[in-house]
Amino acid sequence: MSAFDDLVAVMARLRAPGGCPWDAEQTHASLVPYAIEEAHELAEAIEAGSGDDHLREELGDVLLQVVFHADIARADGRFDIDDVARGLAEKLRRRHPHVFGDVAVDGVDEVVANWDALKRAEKPERESALDGVPASLPALARAEKVVRRAERAGLRLPEADASAAVAQDAETERDLGRALLDIVRSASDRGLDAERALRGATRALEHELRAQERDAAGT
Repeated sequence: MSAFDDLVAVMARLRAPGGCPWDAEQTHASLVPYAIEEAHELAEAIEAGSGDDHLREELGDVLLQVVFHADIARADGRFDIDDVARGLAEKLRRRHPHVFGDVAVDGVDEVVANWDALKRAEKPERESALDGVPASLPALARAEKVVRRAERAGLRLPEADASAAVAQDAETERDLGRALLDIVRSASDRGLDAERALRGATRALEHELRAQERDAAGT
C-alpha cells in the first residue's frame, strides 16, 4: 500500500462508525475555515523559510483538507479521491497542449494566454474576465487578482492618482510592505478600516471594468 493509499484509508476509518465523532460529523461547509487557515499556514511556512520539516507538515495539513472533503463525498456516493485526481490530471493535460499536444509556444506569456483561452472555452457560463475571483479572498489578495485579470484581458484600468506615489517609490517588497503598513497604521489612527476600504475600492473598480466589458460587447 502506498503512503497516499494509507492516508485515504486512515481518513475513511476516522469517519466510519466507531471512528472519531468529530470527524464523522464534519461537512464541506464546516471545514471551510480549516481549509483557509491551512492554506495561510502553508504560505507562512514558505515565506518564512521555516525549513523542510515544517513545509512538509503544512503540505500534509493542506492535503488532509482535500482527502477529508473527498471522503465526505465518497460516503454520500458522489465522488471519491480518485475522481478528484483523475479530473485534475485531465485538466492539466488539457491546459498544457504545448506539453501534451502539438501546440507551440514562445515563452511564459503565451502559456498564460493559452491557459486563459482554454479556461474561457471550458467555462462558457462566465460572462466576464473577473468572474471566478473569490469574494472571500482577503482585500489585498482580491484587489491584486482583479487587477491582474483586467490586465490580462486587455481592459483599461483607471489612471493612478497621487496616492499611488507611495507604492511607486518603493523599490523592493520590503519598502512596499513598510509603506502599506504605514497606510494601515494611519487609517487605524483615524478610525478607518483599511481592509473594508480596500474591499470597497475593489468593488468599485470591478463595476467599472464589467461596464467596460459590456460596452465592448455592445450589451
